[in-house]
Amino acid sequence: MRPEEGTLVSRAQAIEALLELLTDQPLIVCNGFPAREVQKIADRPTHFYMIGSMGNASAIALGVALAKPHKQVVTFDGDGNVLMGMGTLATVGALKPSNFIHVVFDNEVYGSTGNQPTISNVVPLEQVARAAGYVNTVRVLDRDDMVYEFRELLNKNGPSMLLVKVNEFQEEAERIALDPPELTKRFMHAIA
Repeated sequence: MRPEEGTLVSRAQAIEALLELLTDQPLIVCNGFPAREVQKIADRPTHFYMIGSMGNASAIALGVALAKPHKQVVTFDGDGNVLMGMGTLATVGALKPSNFIHVVFDNEVYGSTGNQPTISNVVPLEQVARAAGYVNTVRVLDRDDMVYEFRELLNKNGPSMLLVKVNEFQEEAERIALDPPELTKRFMHAIA
């Protein structure tokens, strides 16, 4: 069921809409429910799921973007993960990989550990990214704007951040099926 216009979508609804726009781009997904939801919706060899390490997905995506400058690299992150690894925003801004798209699903809680509040309601993460040197930063509140802006970012040089405000609903999704060495091998082979 599609939400009414102007309402916040769930993270899984947002993920599903964005995955429809991706083809063979490497996608690095933060730990917890975002990774589990991506795996449930559309598991692909080009997807790398963080398992257990909070705040590191964007750093891994940055490494992939620098190592593969001719591939567009996307990372799906959460507000809690970004807050945990704020230094990566500065590193991305300083190195300016033009092939880097950072999508942040902001539900203002640490959803994977019990919905404790984050501080993203008072720290606008897309503005922090802009101040750190990201070239394009956009905040969206609904599905239609999200899809439009993501399509735009896919055609621009970055680094870029799309911050998507989402509600707190979480999909029932199984833990990541692959163990870390197997996941790493599959991902490296897929993006070689």
